[in-house]
Amino acid sequence: MVKFILKILFTAVVILGLAHLLPGIHITSYWTAILVALVLAVLNAFVRPILIFLTLPATLVTFGLFLFVINAGIILLDAYFVTGFKIDSFWWALLFSILLSVILSFFDGLEKQQEHKSEEE
Repeated sequence: MVKFILKILFTAVVILGLAHLLPGIHITSYWTAILVALVLAVLNAFVRPILIFLTLPATLVTFGLFLFVINAGIILLDAYFVTGFKIDSFWWALLFSILLSVILSFFDGLEKQQEHKSEEE
C-alpha cells in the first residue's frame, strides 16, 4: 500500500512537471495532479484493457501504433473526469502520454534495478 501511494505521489510530480513544460496541458494545483494520477491509475487498470481488447484488430494492423491513440484517449478521459485538468487538443494529449510513459518507465526501471542489486547483496 505504501508503495502504491508513493507511486501515485511520484506520478503526480511528473504530471505537474509536464504541465509546466507543455503549454497545451493545464493543471490548477498539486492536489489536482494527485487526483489526475489516481484517476489515471483507475482508468489504466479497468478501462485501458477493455479498449485494447476492443481495438485489437486496429492495433495489429498498425503494428501496435494504435496503442498511442488509446493512451491519448485515456488522458483525455482523465481530463474529462478531473476538474482543474485541461488539455487543449488530442495532439497535446498524445505528447503528454508519450512523455509520461517514458519518464515513468525510466524511473520504474531504475527502481527494479535497485531492487535487483539489493537482492544480490
